[in-house]
Amino acid sequence: MEHQLLCCEVETIRRAYLDANLLNDRALQTMLKAEETCSPSVSYFKCVQKDILPYMRKIVATWMLEVCEEQKCEEEVFPLAMNYLDRFLSLEPLKKSRLQLLGATCMFVASKMKETIPLTAEKLCIYTDHSVRPEELLHMELLLVNKLKWHLAAMTPHDFIEHFLSKMPVLEENKQIIRKHAQTFVALCATDVKFISNPPSMIAAGSVVAAVQGLHLGSTNSFLTYQRLTRFLSQVIKCDPDCLRACQEQIEALLESSLRQAQQHSSSSVPKNMEEEGDLSYTPTDVRDVNI
Repeated sequence: MEHQLLCCEVETIRRAYLDANLLNDRALQTMLKAEETCSPSVSYFKCVQKDILPYMRKIVATWMLEVCEEQKCEEEVFPLAMNYLDRFLSLEPLKKSRLQLLGATCMFVASKMKETIPLTAEKLCIYTDHSVRPEELLHMELLLVNKLKWHLAAMTPHDFIEHFLSKMPVLEENKQIIRKHAQTFVALCATDVKFISNPPSMIAAGSVVAAVQGLHLGSTNSFLTYQRLTRFLSQVIKCDPDCLRACQEQIEALLESSLRQAQQHSSSSVPKNMEEEGDLSYTPTDVRDVNI
């Protein structure tokens, strides 16, 4: 009886060990082919959407990222949700008043795909300051998956990062920090409409190069020098090295721009009383403006 009392459930999520068999060249080649089948249109703002503008996507994407971070979602959830959002907007005209509803729905579906305990419709509605009702979100979910023809297992840059790291002769502790920084770059790229034209593999490769550059690891490992790493990753994903360099430079420029904006808006952050109370209903004013 005493031993039985000591046996209790642990609240932490149990994860499977990484299967090295999934990191082989055959799997990578299959992924490189698959990423082409679930790509959004690069011109949907001009050809499909009449009421939604690129800056509105930026506002909603930033809100979605904040929700995913506050809810400690898996790293893959936000990029996958943005893939759903862009693909839907590539196919279906949408009123700007329903853009936040679409964003919440994309997080809802992506969370179901990637998490053991997914986000609930009720919690996502709270994050919209109750401008969206649970039944609206569930109805939009059906519309979303039907428009995407249930092709929900889309490739994201996160799927490629692990393949690149497994091929790099780097110490495990360095891989961990490169992975963390690269994932941050991937999330940042997902908020910017300019990266829609880049395939996930290139964004992943550019993020890894940018992470190594930012961490100054090239000085301690000859393989990680800018030229060698860029050439190696461009061969892995079968792209022109100049294209990869351009992507990486674009990522670094986006980081600098985001840091400047963060400093400028630091005075207009979440009110302290909301931070203390953990108010889930906080919704950025600009998202409410898009919802009008």
